[in-house]
Amino acid sequence: MNPSPRPAASALTEWEILDLAPGEGSPVALTHGGDAWIPCPAPGDTYLALHRAGRIPHPLADRNEAACSWVRDREWWWRIRFDADAPEPNERVQLCFEGLDTYATIWLDDTLLGSCDNMFTPLRFDIGTALRKASSHVLLVRFAPPAQQVADKSMPIWPFIADPIKASKRNFHRKAQFGWGWDWGPDLPTVGLWQPVHLLRQRIAAIDDLQVVTQATPARAHLQITLSIDEFATRAGDALNVQLRLFSPTGDCAAQARLAIDADQQRVGTELVVEQPELWWTPELGAPALYRLEAALCRGTQTLDSRTQAVGIRRIELDTSPDPDEPGCDFFRFVLNGVPLFARGVNWIPASSFVGAVTVQDYESLLRSAIDANINMLRVWGGGVYEADAFYDACDRLGLLVWQDFMFACAPYPDHDADLVGSVRREVDAQVRRLRHHPCLALWCGNNEGQAVHQLVDRLSGTKTRYPGDLIFETLIPDALRQLDPATPYRPGSPYGGPSHNSMRAGDVHNWTVWHGLPPVPDELPVGGFDHSPAAVAYTRYAEDKARFVSEFGIQAAPARATLERWIGHEALALDSAAFLDRIKDRPKNKVNAMLLPVTGLPGNLDEYVDYTQLVQAEGLKFGVEHYRRRKPHCSGTLIWQYNDCWPGISWSLVDHDGVRKASWFYVARAYAPLMASFKTLDNGDVELWISNDRQAPAQIDATVTMLHLNGEPLWRESLSINAGANQSVAVWRADAATIAASPDRVLTVRSPNFAGNRLLFAAFKDLPLADELPQMQIEALDDGGLAVTLRGTRYHSFVHLQGDDASLRYSDNYFDLQAGEVRSLHVTADQPLRTDALRLRAFHPKTA
Repeated sequence: MNPSPRPAASALTEWEILDLAPGEGSPVALTHGGDAWIPCPAPGDTYLALHRAGRIPHPLADRNEAACSWVRDREWWWRIRFDADAPEPNERVQLCFEGLDTYATIWLDDTLLGSCDNMFTPLRFDIGTALRKASSHVLLVRFAPPAQQVADKSMPIWPFIADPIKASKRNFHRKAQFGWGWDWGPDLPTVGLWQPVHLLRQRIAAIDDLQVVTQATPARAHLQITLSIDEFATRAGDALNVQLRLFSPTGDCAAQARLAIDADQQRVGTELVVEQPELWWTPELGAPALYRLEAALCRGTQTLDSRTQAVGIRRIELDTSPDPDEPGCDFFRFVLNGVPLFARGVNWIPASSFVGAVTVQDYESLLRSAIDANINMLRVWGGGVYEADAFYDACDRLGLLVWQDFMFACAPYPDHDADLVGSVRREVDAQVRRLRHHPCLALWCGNNEGQAVHQLVDRLSGTKTRYPGDLIFETLIPDALRQLDPATPYRPGSPYGGPSHNSMRAGDVHNWTVWHGLPPVPDELPVGGFDHSPAAVAYTRYAEDKARFVSEFGIQAAPARATLERWIGHEALALDSAAFLDRIKDRPKNKVNAMLLPVTGLPGNLDEYVDYTQLVQAEGLKFGVEHYRRRKPHCSGTLIWQYNDCWPGISWSLVDHDGVRKASWFYVARAYAPLMASFKTLDNGDVELWISNDRQAPAQIDATVTMLHLNGEPLWRESLSINAGANQSVAVWRADAATIAASPDRVLTVRSPNFAGNRLLFAAFKDLPLADELPQMQIEALDDGGLAVTLRGTRYHSFVHLQGDDASLRYSDNYFDLQAGEVRSLHVTADQPLRTDALRLRAFHPKTA
């Protein structure tokens, strides 16, 4: 086959931007005039371009959020000049916008092309006629202020989140909802070309859509291939055909076919059969094997268009059948290739408040860090954005399942508004077609917390009303999915299902009893009031949770001290400074105190605040994950809120804005290990040791359980030989209360070469008789620029960690306990060679009166 005679697509990247008062600009004047334009790449971000030009301070630094609030109220013009040849006979040229944020009008050489009202819907324009008139062109895009577009719109809203919705009317905008501020992010709604813009040249015909539906068994896979063909020029000469070739992960041709296309035929399809396929798995179950499908649209020997698509041969199902061992309850578990799995997951928010500035490298770094933490599922949360192709491509390669929300969150949505519903319909069609082929895609979900919050508001007001949004989530989206992607499971919302939408009996649960003090939801609607007392929000209350699948739960913690210092400066590193308090978006700003008080005590300075909040977050998530995993299969997944940050603030994240892993990342990595041991204290004081094995094969384990005095003296130990069954959690050892003899000066440990060690403490951290001494430390510089660190315990040390000022520091392990005589060898690296004085050693020491 011969290649196309000219490049098929060319990116338009070098733009410039200008702001005016709304209505002040005109395309005729701005096509040629203006001297106040500043450069801005596309995709890109308006705020960052203004900062580079010296127009504004960095919006995420210091207290600059408010100083940048004027950006949303201006009219923004984006302009680019480009040269392009006129189309040849039987050729068309399309101008393609992959994402316009949000209310955009487009002109080419003073000619109006069209407009956009949805950040999530791509646009294409045929510009061949315009290119015939000249070779040099000016493209203009005007972005109108969002508030201007919805000034005449109103509807009833929920009382306890009324203010942010009133201010933005965000539920009327098809735009990233978090941009108007959240309880973890700033109020900085974006504007501009947040996705690529390019010119696309095609001849005679093109592949408009390529769909692959896989039905797989261990012995044979059937791939249903369907192509939509857009024949836009008069057919002449040889007939059209499609050549399909499927290549295995090793590069061998596994299947192929040739399809003739009859005149006026717009859709063609066939089935490819693969014998003994390599299946796509999450990491604990196998390798995420990827095949490569190449589709070429040809006329004779000439290639007119082509597509290359990764294919994962796998089957994903959502099992919601009755749970026979817990009557009145249903399962909620993902089944991959016939294997029920425990989703060890996290919630993903946009990697930056400036969504157009997120790079492929940002995705790679965060997603590889997720794999390092033994994560196997990400929920793309509905208040953010449908992520770029690079995100889903990386999840395919790494074996990360994706729970994909549609972009609706925490609001009633005006489904009586015909214009909005029409825009949503186009959005859903575009995003489902774009994402449905990814093997990582595990679930479509209508929205975040809409139905559940509406139900709670009804209960508090004593009413029963229809949820505004039902038309979208109960009719529009499922109807579209039945046509476009019937193979992927769908849920109308999260949480959703059961006697109430946050019931522990069915569906998924958002557990905000811990942290927010929300009332628990065991069966019907919530009971009791909100309670923010230390006892009510204690992380030990996770043990009360009998949910099927916990899709949100979490605890706030500060980012690294060095991260805060980079963004608010050394002089603002005080608990009462305005710059620090601006980093806390949740209300009240001292809400964390209720959780710190019984565990660590209250901090007296910012260093203690960082350590105490990170310790409580880490310990709380450890406690919760271990409890939920012990409940397998009755509980079949946890998605921690949240994985990442969009700005350098205090939040529920495991990884802060600068990429620094909090203590919780290391704790979760151990709690999410496919083979994990945990202790469970029973009501009578007995203690059990449980093994959670998420792999497909049983594990033979040698382990030692030891009771230690915190001064380092071993009190007793027991050797165990354990056969841990495949894909299950079981109790493998038990000691009675008299043997345990729990007291604050003791710790129960388990050690094994098969898994990371674990321990059980018998008092709050503030009440442990821990000495002030640190472990012994030796540091050696390595030839690769990293450091080899050896730590030796002199007695029992808790929350031992290394820290430094460089955000690129990576530790082979960190934030762990170390017992007397125990030695840990760590490898520390960074983006540049490290000096031996780059690290500081810290551990938890209770305050003394």
